[in-house]
Amino acid sequence: MELRRPGLVAATSAAVGIVLVAVAIVVAELVETDVRVHWPPLHAVWGPRFDGRIVPAVLLGVVLALSLPSLLSRLSWAWAVVVSTLASWAWTLALALSDGPYGLSRVMERSSEYPATARTIDDVPGFLAEFIDRIPEPAADNWPIHVAGHPPGAVLPFIGLDRIGVQDPFWIAVAVVTVGASAVAAVMLTIGELGDRAVARRAGPWLALAPLVVWAGVSADWMFAAVGAWGLYLLARAAVRDSVPAALGAGLVLGYCVFLSYGLLLLGILAVAVLWVARSWRPLPWALGAALAVAGTFAVLGFAWWDAYPVLHERYLAGIASERPYWYWVWGSVAAWSCTVGVATWAAFPLLWHRLRSDARDALGVLVGAGLLTIAAATVSGMSKAEVERIWLPFTVWIVAVGAVLPRRWARPLLLVQVLVAVLAQTLIITRW
Repeated sequence: MELRRPGLVAATSAAVGIVLVAVAIVVAELVETDVRVHWPPLHAVWGPRFDGRIVPAVLLGVVLALSLPSLLSRLSWAWAVVVSTLASWAWTLALALSDGPYGLSRVMERSSEYPATARTIDDVPGFLAEFIDRIPEPAADNWPIHVAGHPPGAVLPFIGLDRIGVQDPFWIAVAVVTVGASAVAAVMLTIGELGDRAVARRAGPWLALAPLVVWAGVSADWMFAAVGAWGLYLLARAAVRDSVPAALGAGLVLGYCVFLSYGLLLLGILAVAVLWVARSWRPLPWALGAALAVAGTFAVLGFAWWDAYPVLHERYLAGIASERPYWYWVWGSVAAWSCTVGVATWAAFPLLWHRLRSDARDALGVLVGAGLLTIAAATVSGMSKAEVERIWLPFTVWIVAVGAVLPRRWARPLLLVQVLVAVLAQTLIITRW
């Protein structure tokens, strides 16, 4: 059954997203309670700047918005995936570099970030063994807040970069963006593996040009997003092709995700969605076994996830998170997240719901729905109060693919809107990440 008046429905949904952001800004200004970010609902400061270096980024964004939909429809499947990934990489770097090299390096050069800690680690087993003891804030040699807030698996890739000589914050950031951009390929390949390459092609431009790139360019969470996306792709491949090696690979990769960020346990929702669409649960024992092997290896080396999380929870509540009011952030986080997905994503939600009503196992619909469920679970948990622009990137990358359900004639104008949102975010505010 065709959706009646899709234009009006999509416009209304987009308006809901815009109003949500506006309300979050106004409420934070009107209430007497400090919501504990500088420019709510974003973890940012107001800092308009108009430098000539933004011009190449704007031109690139416009060219990509106008050309990608038709280009990807003509390319072979493999090249469509490659071009979408390269477009995301180039767009991310172009926006970040509109602030000069500092636009990329500023986060990775902070003493509170992973690279600074990685440079101090000479003994990796010793690092793992003492990690939990150094999480509490009262500890004399406690970890910096960002390191303490994640499992040690988040630091290990940066130790690896340090050991091979990648030590300049600029090039560390380039490495993170490069790995992170591969999430676009992983999402497209997963949708394609589950039987809908045509939809995956249409998703390519939306994945590449989502406003989330403003935060992806300065956050290791973009790298985490890629790791999770490749794990889910392997799971889809295992389910569709009944491949034990792929199932074991999925378990190893997804198992490691939990040691990148505690919140990535929620990727289990997306994993179930993949198996549901594939109509196969056969990979599950193999994947679970491999994931448990990862957890067991970390535990043998001295870091037990289940012992660390309660300690981390205590430090989380002892810090600024306890001062961020739950009543505001339980919906204000969704407003902040809306800035990373853009109005086009909101516009597509009703069309996605209509699609799911027609086919409850539609690959795109189920994956986007599962991504939204992870967002809901994360915000209700109270462990994601603010800063979700980066924290939710591993879930958001699945949701922005929803643009594929929009009518083809809407693609170019709405992609231009997505580009505009990203440019405004890049030039009007200074993110803390």
